[in-house]
Amino acid sequence: MTAPARYPIAALPEAPLADVEIVVPVYNEKRVVEGSVRRLHAFLSHGFAFSWRIVIADNGSGDGTLAVARRLSYDLDGVDTLGVHERGRGRALQVAWETGNARVLCYMDVDLSTDLGALLPLVAPLLSGHSDLAIGTRLHRDARVTRSLKREFISRSYNRLLRVVLWARFSDAQCGFKAIRADAARELLPLVRDQEWFFDTELLVLAQRRGLRIHEVPVDWTEDGDSRVRIVPTALADLRGVARLFLRRSSAAPPPVSAPQPILAP
Repeated sequence: MTAPARYPIAALPEAPLADVEIVVPVYNEKRVVEGSVRRLHAFLSHGFAFSWRIVIADNGSGDGTLAVARRLSYDLDGVDTLGVHERGRGRALQVAWETGNARVLCYMDVDLSTDLGALLPLVAPLLSGHSDLAIGTRLHRDARVTRSLKREFISRSYNRLLRVVLWARFSDAQCGFKAIRADAARELLPLVRDQEWFFDTELLVLAQRRGLRIHEVPVDWTEDGDSRVRIVPTALADLRGVARLFLRRSSAAPPPVSAPQPILAP
């Protein structure tokens, strides 16, 4: 896949096709990026069932994060760094996935809030061809979540809004732990307009509208007390995105009551 010319990037070196490529988007994360990437690398190096590659996607950091990421790519086998100079987490993910070279493309937040034990259940149904996308969900009864009541209320309210307004059948649009088959990415990415935090929601809504299969994995998740997400501006941007997708749905008939639910991991 070729990166869009509109995004100035520092390109990845050519690498053989991997089963799984895990993108870690970062913006001014110098303090945590090394520890998190080394922890992820150690986890994958000790018996992960598929071939893998880690890509640190720096999103215009100004605090030295990119230098740390480049050093890690020299120090650790299977780690590459991609510099995306225009800001926007969705933009970083889109460029990384469009330049990716793997059968399944993943991403996870740099704080590693989601327990890494969920990674294999996330990617296995995509590699087998059973599903097209996979998401971690914190809202399933089998998930174990530690976060503030405020964040819990906002998350549940947002996902309920998606179900009511956009007929969403997936349970958790915002968990920073997702994967997509490369062929599905080629189909969906040109259609996604948002380049910020709404990127995930738009990707999932478009996937559902096109009949792609979404697999859900209940996760163990712990809130990062140093999260950089600005709740109010992000919420307003998300509401604008929901309104835009609502207006685009006029050509699609509402799903039948008996429509299948997302596939849940055991």
